[in-house]
Amino acid sequence: MRTRATITALAAATLLTLTACSSSSDDAAPATDSGTPSAEPTVSVPAAHEDDDLEAAVGVYTGAYFSGDATTAYGMLSTRCQGKVTPEAYKAVVAQAAKDYGPDHPATDIKAEVSGKLARVTYKVKGLPKLDQQAQPWALEGDAWKYDAC
Repeated sequence: MRTRATITALAAATLLTLTACSSSSDDAAPATDSGTPSAEPTVSVPAAHEDDDLEAAVGVYTGAYFSGDATTAYGMLSTRCQGKVTPEAYKAVVAQAAKDYGPDHPATDIKAEVSGKLARVTYKVKGLPKLDQQAQPWALEGDAWKYDAC
């Protein structure tokens, strides 16, 4: 499955070419032609972890990423993504993003499609339309939404 460039796509790709890693993964849920996760298997998500928590997670991750807070941003990566990049390498990516863009780029107009423990999030990055995201993958791990576009 090929994912579209995302903010961490910018982050991971900055690691692998100053953007994020767009790749296929046997660990990821298969996508439909529309780019949304397939319904197999459908897992019920507790209401407490639907849209509001996901929108908050996107906001926190985006804020941490552009402000250079590598500890917070790395902690918000899914386990799968953390397995693909070391904290040290990710710190360099986040530092470069903070240097290149600065901290004043919150996520706005956040819209999420949730299917079980997977979600696709579309949002704008204030002041950086080239980094606006379409169907960015997120995964619910335990009780927290994690960025999963690696």
